[in-house]
Amino acid sequence: MAVLTSAEILAFCQDAASQAEQLNCVVTQLLLQDQRDQDYSSRISLVYSAALVFLMQAGFAMLCAGAVRKKNVQNTMLKNLLDACGAAIAYFSFGYAFAFGDGSNPNGFIGTTNFFLMDFEKYSFWMFQYAFSAASATIVAGTLAERCQMAAYLCYSLLLAGFVYPVVSHSIWSSYGFLSSSITKVNPLFGSGMVDFAGGGVVHLTGGTTALFATMILGPRRGRFHDDEGRKLDKPKDFPGHSIALQMLGTIILWFGWYGFNAGSALITTSKERDQLLALCAVNTTLSGGMAGLVALFLNYFILERQTGEPIFDLVMAMNGSLGGLVAITAGCGVVEPWTAVIIGAVAGVLYLVGSHTLIKVRLDDAVDAIPVHMVNGMWGLLAVGLLASPSKLELAFGEEKPHVGWFYSWSRGSGDARLLACQIVGILWILGWVLGIMMPFFIWLDWKGWFRSDPLEEIVGLDTSYHGGLILMGGEESVNPEYISQFKKQRSNMRNRRTSRLNPHVQSSMDEEQCDDFGDGDALTEPDNLTGTNMSS
Repeated sequence: MAVLTSAEILAFCQDAASQAEQLNCVVTQLLLQDQRDQDYSSRISLVYSAALVFLMQAGFAMLCAGAVRKKNVQNTMLKNLLDACGAAIAYFSFGYAFAFGDGSNPNGFIGTTNFFLMDFEKYSFWMFQYAFSAASATIVAGTLAERCQMAAYLCYSLLLAGFVYPVVSHSIWSSYGFLSSSITKVNPLFGSGMVDFAGGGVVHLTGGTTALFATMILGPRRGRFHDDEGRKLDKPKDFPGHSIALQMLGTIILWFGWYGFNAGSALITTSKERDQLLALCAVNTTLSGGMAGLVALFLNYFILERQTGEPIFDLVMAMNGSLGGLVAITAGCGVVEPWTAVIIGAVAGVLYLVGSHTLIKVRLDDAVDAIPVHMVNGMWGLLAVGLLASPSKLELAFGEEKPHVGWFYSWSRGSGDARLLACQIVGILWILGWVLGIMMPFFIWLDWKGWFRSDPLEEIVGLDTSYHGGLILMGGEESVNPEYISQFKKQRSNMRNRRTSRLNPHVQSSMDEEQCDDFGDGDALTEPDNLTGTNMSS
């Protein structure tokens, strides 16, 4: 119904037979008008929050662009854009239907209605959920930077946003999901259900786990853990990003977007005090991110001082530590006390450092440390809810008292009830198992088909040159060996000749003569040893 003015309401109620009926009509219309005003404000606020979450795409793009070498910047940023584009189509077509299309015959695993947004009008809610799905897909962009093929990346993005992520979302956030803690859920798991307020598990753990499995199959960047002959390096080679300024810009944009991510989630709850809940989420987000950044910075300083005697204040550690703290508080931002957020952030800073060093020890190459930031701290955030969820804040978030609270609070009550913690653990295992069961075979299939990893020569000269026609670097610290450049040009020339010969066999003889002329060039004869034989895949 359209918004009515006071005069229009009085005119509308004049037809009532008696004065009492007129008065009752006016009161009813005023109450309906107030509800319409609240719905209007909620939709506007939700779209604004979705815009903040979508702005995180710019943060991811800047962070990834600054963390890679110059020869791969354009390729990395395009992959971030593909996440947003691919997720939009995938979530419109199937993703939302699988996540929230419950229909008249719902089940606990997957939605079955509203494909292509048919019979659907809650567009503000769709926009908010789409932004979350795109964020989950973008988490993997940095991990696979500098060595992943474009086609493989788009395929993975569509699968994750259109199917893998929506099923996780349905199981936890849909009121019919088998892990749901919604107040309308009948017989929730262990009488409690899993609490993931803003997506610490649904978004970050799903994306981070996908990143782990992807880099396990894809392998490290050339030269990261092995030399040109395929021999294992005693000390992994560092590939510092070309712009710390872009990394900092990306970090701050992500932090800013997190307020839409976490605080905006309060707008879709059943809370009777959404304004207070929204403010609590913003405060907890700030405290956890700030504490994690400080802990990561100074703990790394202390470790370096003990190991080398020459400690430094590593800005990258501080930035990623803060991001880890923001991830860790996402699952519980609306159900924990502010002082608890500080503790969660402190642990997140430690876990980020441990996770980052563990990746290097097991020789997994994560270009932007997305795995320790999103996967490790995504798990920690879910466990933190099971341990530290406050009774009063759970009531604030759900609009009613919850029988099962954080384990530490249960101990303080003398009961030791760990049902909420058990639900959180089951949720973690479910996400890990689901992503493993779908994405791992998919990545193995891509690798078997030869569609996953870029050609070694393309990786050496840079993906900007290989895929986007960028300039090959000829000077500075990141200069490419001229022998590789000559080999790359010859390879591309031969590929063009073969395509042309298939289209017009009559020109084959002239091409053969041109190739003979090319072999007369001394540079074209040069073929670096590390691109031959078994070393091609090292």
